[in-house]
Amino acid sequence: MPKESKSMTASKSIKATQVFPEHTNHLNTMFGGHIMANIDEIAAITAMRHSESNVVTASTDSVDFLKPIRTGDIVTYEALVSYVGSSSMEICVQINVDNPFDGTSELAVLSFLTFVAVDKDGKKASVPKVYPTNEEEEWLFNTAETRVQQRMSKRTESKNTVSFLNQIKEHK
Repeated sequence: MPKESKSMTASKSIKATQVFPEHTNHLNTMFGGHIMANIDEIAAITAMRHSESNVVTASTDSVDFLKPIRTGDIVTYEALVSYVGSSSMEICVQINVDNPFDGTSELAVLSFLTFVAVDKDGKKASVPKVYPTNEEEEWLFNTAETRVQQRMSKRTESKNTVSFLNQIKEHK
């Protein structure tokens, strides 16, 4: 049985890797699809650690490519639970390009995803609450409600679009 609440740091996942030519496109920048697959993977691991259960990706809420990631770059993926509902979890993933020679790091990609915890029968499972332990986490936690409202609005819009598209298909 999961704990009642956990720190945002408790479930944090970090993965560092180097970008090789097979990860890049003809411009020698990392394929967006490869980045997105890595984001989903580390976010799922973080959500499983937090919920102590299986999870499913409910949505990729945003993926903002802020800086090109090039062949040879060292990148660090860092994911943490930034907000929870009753069974859902917002996961924030930051990808930094690291310079091992001077110790600097620059944010290259920022992403938010929503996962839902499920039990062994595939039904929604409750998750522990989350609390911040530092300034960055505090900001993510305090701004989450705005992202939740935007997510709900976008979901309604998506449902309306699906309904419209289904009506069009029925008339063809």
